[in-house]
Amino acid sequence: MKQLKNNKTQKTLKTSKFLISFSLLLLIVFQSANAVVLENKKDAFYFKSDKQEIEILVKKLYEWVETKNSNNDFNPLANKKGDKYIGLDLNAHKKRLEELKKTNFFSQQFLDNYNKIALKIDSNLKTKKIEWFEGELPPFGNDSNPWCNCQDNPENYWKTMAINHLKVENNSASFDWTWSWKGDFKYKVKTVKENGVWKIATLEGFDFNDFTKI
Repeated sequence: MKQLKNNKTQKTLKTSKFLISFSLLLLIVFQSANAVVLENKKDAFYFKSDKQEIEILVKKLYEWVETKNSNNDFNPLANKKGDKYIGLDLNAHKKRLEELKKTNFFSQQFLDNYNKIALKIDSNLKTKKIEWFEGELPPFGNDSNPWCNCQDNPENYWKTMAINHLKVENNSASFDWTWSWKGDFKYKVKTVKENGVWKIATLEGFDFNDFTKI
């Protein structure tokens, strides 16, 4: 009887060890399936879910940019003659900030930078550090659409845009996106996690120093 009990005990131990080993194997396989080694070896890996969430964020952002965006970026105020702009319409700017905020695409960092750009442009116009005549291109930015640093784009490009060179570190990520019709085109973006949700932190076209450079 003792021999029988010992045999049963040994079988139970073997079964338990097998189950533990199998569980560990499954865990390793799961992590391998969900982890992708980055090109730069300083970062260990990122989870596919991060990449998927970021891709969804960027595609939804640019669908909004092209289909629902009011495009009321930095609207000017004209002088009494109506031939020269003397500042920005700050009331319209406040409404624009609310519009951006309600999308839930943008982090507080992005909104603060966007507001800082507007206030700097307004100050430069009021102090006559820059001049902006009606009918002329604005004396800030780079004469292209800051949302993409482009002047034209393919139809419905957000559906096929690709994210490249993704680097995730803790709760921040950097990458660039592109579309297939221009081989060398790329646009740099940074995102951050706020309350567990990925949001836009910076967009290349809204770099403060470049945008407000005189």
